[in-house]
Amino acid sequence: MVAYIEDKRQKEFISRKILEDLPDWFGLPDSTDEYIKCSQELPFWAEIEDDTAKGFITLKGTSSDTAEIYVMGVLKEIHNKGIGKKLFDAFYSFAKEHNYSFIQVKTVQEGHYDEYDRTIQFYKKLGFKELECFPTLWDEWNPCQIYIMAIK
Repeated sequence: MVAYIEDKRQKEFISRKILEDLPDWFGLPDSTDEYIKCSQELPFWAEIEDDTAKGFITLKGTSSDTAEIYVMGVLKEIHNKGIGKKLFDAFYSFAKEHNYSFIQVKTVQEGHYDEYDRTIQFYKKLGFKELECFPTLWDEWNPCQIYIMAIK
């Protein structure tokens, strides 16, 4: 069941547990700590089964028109089980209800790492389209690709 989480300590616990399970995507401690810290202040949803968090997603408004998937993660052992889609559906509904026109997500450009290529396929399956690549926004080994989707 996807639940909207408001308690900051619960957000910190869930985000830390999930991101620490995903070192192939979140292996830089400073960046991971920043995701965990910022997630406490953002709209936050978690998939909870049997009192255990299986995944989470957060929303960051980057403008009055655009909601960003700031960070999202699902426990590695249960990838491809529909949890990411359920989390995204909750995110999308909230964004639509709050009159956002677009959703964006930043990830590493396709073709650099297998893990991120799988992530990109997930976003494309949801309907995201490439917007622009910023080769040095993060660093030269991790070119930042932005994907977008219009909210209908």
